[in-house]
Amino acid sequence: MEDLIQQVLSALKGIWKYRWHAVLVAWLVAIAGFIKVISLPDNYQTSARVFVDTQTILKPLMAGMTSVPNTEQQVAIMSRTLLSRPNVERVMRMVDLDLDSRTVREHEAQLDDLMRNIKISGTNAYDIYTISYGGPQPKVTRDVVQSLLTIFVEGSFQGKKGDSQKAVQFIDEQIKNYEDKLSAAENLMKDFKIRNNMLLPRQGIDYGSQLLMMSDSLNNAKLELLEAEQSRKAILSQIEGDEPVLDLEPSAAAITNPELDERIATINKNLDSLRLQYTELHPDIVASKRLVAQLEERKIAESKLRSATSDPGKNYSPMLQQLKVALTEADAKVAAIKARVAEYTARNERLLAHSNAVPEVESQLAQLNRDYVINKENYEKLIGRREAAKLSGELSSTTDMMAFKIIDPPTVPLSPVGPNRPLLFSAVLAAALVAGLAAALLISQIRPTFLSPAELRDATGLTVLGTVAMNWTEQQQTRQRRARYAFSTCLGSLFMLYGGVVAAAMFKF
Repeated sequence: MEDLIQQVLSALKGIWKYRWHAVLVAWLVAIAGFIKVISLPDNYQTSARVFVDTQTILKPLMAGMTSVPNTEQQVAIMSRTLLSRPNVERVMRMVDLDLDSRTVREHEAQLDDLMRNIKISGTNAYDIYTISYGGPQPKVTRDVVQSLLTIFVEGSFQGKKGDSQKAVQFIDEQIKNYEDKLSAAENLMKDFKIRNNMLLPRQGIDYGSQLLMMSDSLNNAKLELLEAEQSRKAILSQIEGDEPVLDLEPSAAAITNPELDERIATINKNLDSLRLQYTELHPDIVASKRLVAQLEERKIAESKLRSATSDPGKNYSPMLQQLKVALTEADAKVAAIKARVAEYTARNERLLAHSNAVPEVESQLAQLNRDYVINKENYEKLIGRREAAKLSGELSSTTDMMAFKIIDPPTVPLSPVGPNRPLLFSAVLAAALVAGLAAALLISQIRPTFLSPAELRDATGLTVLGTVAMNWTEQQQTRQRRARYAFSTCLGSLFMLYGGVVAAAMFKF
């Protein structure tokens, strides 16, 4: 710690030794800095605030009927692209700033300076945008902000109608292309159906269903043919005498005998009651069943006694004539059914013969239908989009989808906002003092001297036996006092110069 203090004191002594060099450097730096700050141009700044009203009653009314433009997005994009190079060059032409640039390099420098000094800020919640610019000329500053405001307002609507017309034109071209595609697809489907008419589904029924239905129809026809042949065989057997027609054994149920029928019905009713209580082997049930059988045999016997058995024209009865007529009808029915079976057989064989080609035909038909449906859907969508585009263009060109309200118009600033010269003067003074101290310290290090016995001992490594004090004369002491007064005067003059330039700057503001 003591070494550090000794080094600091040594440095201060060195600075004090070369204090006039420090004052000279401080004056030079201060004068140069003050001149630079005074020569800085004044910076005048103005701003304008504009409110963009994007809430229109047409949005909910036209929702679903047309594509209402996203006005919030348009304004946001325009605010972000307002400082693009073309827009800034346009501003330069509007305020005649391009007349000051004689070379391309000057033009680029002026353009970069303009883009750097323009500020745009906005609030997403209230759609209020602020455009500000700072420059050395008050009127030019106001004109730049006004030009930016004009570009901002005009740019939000520029080209909307032209975009709608281009969109409608593009959609019309696409509709024409899809019309050609639909016409070609319809012709392909027509030619394909003509070539494969026998293999195509009919009324929504595919080929497999047709084959299954034809097989069912053939089986039903064969069954009906078998039934008709059996019916004809039965009639023929009756005619030929295989089964007696007139002397058939009558059944008890077919014979009418009121007395015996009543008794049989009574016994059967009683038999039903007994079956609810007993099994079939019960004696009462067995006896009742035997009694019913005896009564039925008696009915048959009595019926035979009443029937006439000596009819000589029994073989020429009307029944035989009816059987022959029925046989003729049965033959005709069998022939008709055979023809139907033959036709169904031929159709079924024809369907089976084409069964291998059917999957390929169905696949090609599905592909054609899919292409046609896709083209038709796109065509119908484009028709709707074209109407929406036309309506959108008319909506954008005939109505105000957004309204611009200027809250604070740009004005010519009366006083500059910068630069902050008092602050800069203070910074220059501080820099001058630091530069002077640094210069004195640097000179003391370049031209070192021993200011104490300890420094001499540390530097040489020799023992200091003693010191000789300086005995100043009266004339030398007077000269030293004058030198100190002069140093104080020079340093105070520097501070007075600082106070004067600060007061002048503040008075100017």
